[in-house]
Amino acid sequence: MPFAYLAALVFSLVGLGLLDYRHKLALFGGAPARTLAVVGISVAFFLVWDLVGIQAGVFFRGSGPWMTGIVLAPELPLEELFFLIVLSYSTLLAYLLAAKVLKSRRAA
Repeated sequence: MPFAYLAALVFSLVGLGLLDYRHKLALFGGAPARTLAVVGISVAFFLVWDLVGIQAGVFFRGSGPWMTGIVLAPELPLEELFFLIVLSYSTLLAYLLAAKVLKSRRAA
């Protein structure tokens, strides 16, 4: 089961994409370039954060039978990149959904 965690992250991304498509929030809401920029900048920020933490000896790569073993840098597993994408995209969708709900309640 070395790809289980990565598969769960990809499954989560697909689910987030479906939620986005259903509610037309970000990527499917008419602003795909803005969405990709926000998620990309967020992921880049957290990757730098991780690299600084790794360099300081605070963060380290865990291991387990569910991890692929592929590393992007020392102590930075491939799964971390996908986790950061899920984290950033889900945060963006939660914010946009909350804003949409509040706007519709004010209009009513």
